[in-house]
Amino acid sequence: MEQLTIVKVGGAIVESDDSLNNLLSKFSNIPGHKLLVHGGGRSATKMAERLGISQTMIGGRRVTDAETLQVVTMVYGGLVNKHIVALLQTKGVNALGLTGADLNLIQSHKRPLKKVKMDDGTVQEVDYGFVGDIDKVNADILGNLISQGVVPVLSPLTHDCMGSMLNTNADTIASETAIALAQRFNVRLMYCFEKNGVLLNAEDDESVIPSITKNEFTSLVERGIVQGGMLPKLENSFSAIDAGVKTVIITNANNIDIEDAGTHLSK
Repeated sequence: MEQLTIVKVGGAIVESDDSLNNLLSKFSNIPGHKLLVHGGGRSATKMAERLGISQTMIGGRRVTDAETLQVVTMVYGGLVNKHIVALLQTKGVNALGLTGADLNLIQSHKRPLKKVKMDDGTVQEVDYGFVGDIDKVNADILGNLISQGVVPVLSPLTHDCMGSMLNTNADTIASETAIALAQRFNVRLMYCFEKNGVLLNAEDDESVIPSITKNEFTSLVERGIVQGGMLPKLENSFSAIDAGVKTVIITNANNIDIEDAGTHLSK
């Protein structure tokens, strides 16, 4: 099977033109087929503030009411996505910016009520609003585009097949897309952000754990080393590996062109 590299880039990298340009230059030099998934939560928060639309975050996740859905659709699917596409074109990459609604690429359903442990220790049922949990990624259409030399740039938006866009976690979009395409390509999934990888000590950027197996991941969670936002990232990663994705790497955005950088995950 042909090689496909899927790179997911977080909102902090997207926000800075310098860091984004650096990342896209390295991304453009990746050999073979490639696909980019981006976030943009901080940009959406700033736009909401400018428009006077209050935001609610619970457990680090955005509650997406009707007004916020309009903001994230505008920011993720428009401002951020098309800015990345335009920059990639300057680097000789034939990029195509897409949401999950385009070409019916990613179908999802509105997240049901979730029980969440609040800051005061109580457990409450939370309605996250227009947030999507993925049902299906259309691997045939996406794979055909990639085989024709197109580089898809996926924003963190899906749709419910009933006319509504849904705000969807970009890490999950990356892992579900990787799983869907693993039947057609030899997929390498890279999560890149500001840290050098999964850290043994959150205060020491050099304490990168070079490799983690699924059993070691369980131990790291039990010991409290892996927590917060890294927890769902690793859960998504091991789900992808279990479903046939060849390689998952968590690394610094500056190091995606360094073969042994970051944390490499395996069964």
